[in-house]
Amino acid sequence: MKPRQARRGRLTRSAEFERVYRHGSSSASRHLVLYSFPNPAAQQPRVGLSVSRRVGGAVERNRVKRVLREAVVGMSERLRGGDDIVVVARPPLLELAQSEGLAGVQSALAELLGKAGLLRDDAEMAEAA
Repeated sequence: MKPRQARRGRLTRSAEFERVYRHGSSSASRHLVLYSFPNPAAQQPRVGLSVSRRVGGAVERNRVKRVLREAVVGMSERLRGGDDIVVVARPPLLELAQSEGLAGVQSALAELLGKAGLLRDDAEMAEAA
């Protein structure tokens, strides 16, 4: 069975999303936009996903959310703690998810997280282990 992200590791309320959008910093790529805001009270990073109607119909949006959620879970061990993160899908992400699947989405996400400075380096990874 696949590991699931716990509720406490997710942003769920619109006020939490709004705080990250308004006060956080952003990074963008062709496929994704990433907003992050420091949250010293959180031990683990909390992640929220946003996939708008511009990406496609309900079936396409749910497919993108599923793949994106799985990509986030796969990257969760490498994420720095103490941040609230919102990942916004852009319309080209649907094409990427259909053509390259999880590997392509995970690669795009990792590139953007690295650009935003939200990934732990190798020394931090060794410390955590």
